[in-house]
Amino acid sequence: MKNQTKQIFVCSQCGTQHTKWLGKCPDCNSWNTLQEDFVSTRESKSKQNQNTHNPIPLNQVEFSQEKRIFCGIPELDRVLGGGLVHGSLILLSGDPGIGKSTLLLQCLYGLASRGFRVVYASGEESLSQIKLRAQRLNTVHPNILVSNDTDIDAILGQTRLLKPEVLIVDSIQTVSTNALPGTPGNVSQVRECTNMLMQFAKSEGITTFLIGHVTKEGVVAGPKLLEHLVDTVLHLEGEASSGYRILRAQKNRFGSTGEIGVFAMQGHGLVDVPNPSSLFLDPKNAQREGAAVAISMEGSRPILVEIQTLVGKTTFATPRRLATGFDNNRFTILLAVLEKRAGLYLSNVDVYASVTGGFKLYEPAVDLATAAAVGSSVFGKPVPQKSAFFGEVGLSGEVRMTNHTLARIQEAHKLGFERVYIPARNYQLDKDNIFQLLEKSEQPMLVIPVESVQEIVRLD
Repeated sequence: MKNQTKQIFVCSQCGTQHTKWLGKCPDCNSWNTLQEDFVSTRESKSKQNQNTHNPIPLNQVEFSQEKRIFCGIPELDRVLGGGLVHGSLILLSGDPGIGKSTLLLQCLYGLASRGFRVVYASGEESLSQIKLRAQRLNTVHPNILVSNDTDIDAILGQTRLLKPEVLIVDSIQTVSTNALPGTPGNVSQVRECTNMLMQFAKSEGITTFLIGHVTKEGVVAGPKLLEHLVDTVLHLEGEASSGYRILRAQKNRFGSTGEIGVFAMQGHGLVDVPNPSSLFLDPKNAQREGAAVAISMEGSRPILVEIQTLVGKTTFATPRRLATGFDNNRFTILLAVLEKRAGLYLSNVDVYASVTGGFKLYEPAVDLATAAAVGSSVFGKPVPQKSAFFGEVGLSGEVRMTNHTLARIQEAHKLGFERVYIPARNYQLDKDNIFQLLEKSEQPMLVIPVESVQEIVRLD
């Protein structure tokens, strides 16, 4: 029977299939996300006794520890879970111009300088453009082999002959296969090319990086299946004006998804920042009203950031609540808790909050520092000097416990803070360990338990 194809439309957000194009997907209510695709209509007959495998007990599965390759960029190795895994497929996304190609070119140079052969296949830049960027980054090396082919079959054929350790495809939206109709970047081409690269990486044992475009909403362009096929999804983010970039793992089959890597964008490329807290804090440690230091955990790394708030009389019928750097809805709820439980009158004032340095916080443990900053701005009094905070604030005004208590306190102590306000429940559970930490310390430090948010808005 001949292999026939049928036209369908696939939603790039939720992956549902439809027989005709619609302006809005009826399943996820996303606009303009249905893209043309082609599927085979050939009926396949299952063979019951061919290529079947009987289930075996889990403890009898043969397993060998994966050997990792360090790429020479410590922050990237941290996010990947300790280095590159042979045969893994990694997707790197980010806004245009954020530094995706720069980061991976530096990664290739780190591998090439240690004797590994690597291939960089770019469908967006010519060979001369790649050479100019490599010269600017000082990453020119004979072990880096470059190509600007957009035919995925040709790329895989050349790579199979060269047998490199790492392959980079820049980007997945620019390559295509002649086996399918359509232009590069459509749903069917992206899905098929990614599937071919996945099978190639697993069968040949070559670590493969894919650079992916993002939509205006900041999500990876193309079908959602793209993120399901790959082993690791990395996202590079940051404000263009700040000069700093944050690398996050949104999916990682070989490590934690909580780790982050921090880079500084300089003229010669991205530079590792091993101690991010020193970047996001004021080096003068000056006292200012409306500012408080939060101890946030990003994976296994504690990071201290300054949260600034501004409370002013409103000129609108409805006061404004605006937060940059963390969830605006959570900030609005916290202000309602402060008004109801802590006695702050905020109904006739505008409240603005910001995380300094362009850093984005996703952890509820920054609630306590935000509450202290709001109270400081309302009463016009700075929080006590060299103070840091962590703890989640509940709707009843209670300060709820968080994890990694000792790691947070140790980071604050290392940076010279003299007071750390923590949830009372954390203090009770880790009291002995906290006492041992303070006894070994030469620098005096107070760890202050807090039960209610009311205790934190009026600090002396």
